[in-house]
Amino acid sequence: MTGIGPVKLTVVIAEDDFLVSKEVVRAAEGAGFEVAGVARDGEEAVALVARVRPAAAILDIEMPKLSGLDAARRIRDTSPVPVVILTAYGTGDFLRQAGEAGVGAYLTKPPTPGALARAVEIAVARHADLTELRRVNEDLRNALADIRTLQGLLSVCSGCRKIRDDAGAWMPLEKYVTEHTNARVTHGLCPDCLRVYYPDVAEEVIRSTEDPAT
Repeated sequence: MTGIGPVKLTVVIAEDDFLVSKEVVRAAEGAGFEVAGVARDGEEAVALVARVRPAAAILDIEMPKLSGLDAARRIRDTSPVPVVILTAYGTGDFLRQAGEAGVGAYLTKPPTPGALARAVEIAVARHADLTELRRVNEDLRNALADIRTLQGLLSVCSGCRKIRDDAGAWMPLEKYVTEHTNARVTHGLCPDCLRVYYPDVAEEVIRSTEDPAT
């Protein structure tokens, strides 16, 4: 992905060193991107991203007020856009911290137009993947919230079999089960009750339910 085409993709650059920022701007423009603004510290970068909403933000790792990683975290939580970190090196620990901060790619200084274009492309792709993952996780959380189960002790009247809810109201067992679970209630008679209420046909009915072939 580059900014080459009818509409240039915008990027925001955050770099406190004036000469380095000039090089990064030159590399971004050489890659075909439109530079929407240059921030001199982390806080300014966060505000600029929120205002411009660029296709990507390119942040120096060490800046006044907020580091690149802290700024990336703020951007991730407030104005999510793909983030590329500028650094002089990339250790395993740094890459782990960058990934946890929502950084999609990193560039070593000074960047070339080609390297910058590839880093933005990787960051955009990873940002899209993470956005989709967050959406799927949110859908899963909502689905789990809809799965209701009965837990703990239920207070059941030994006479009429009504259940007392958390508010202290008594309600029929069927209503309680329907309101507190995803189950639907149907009615029938167990073998013991069949023998009590319908002694003449109870045994025949019981046999027919136990052996569908009869």
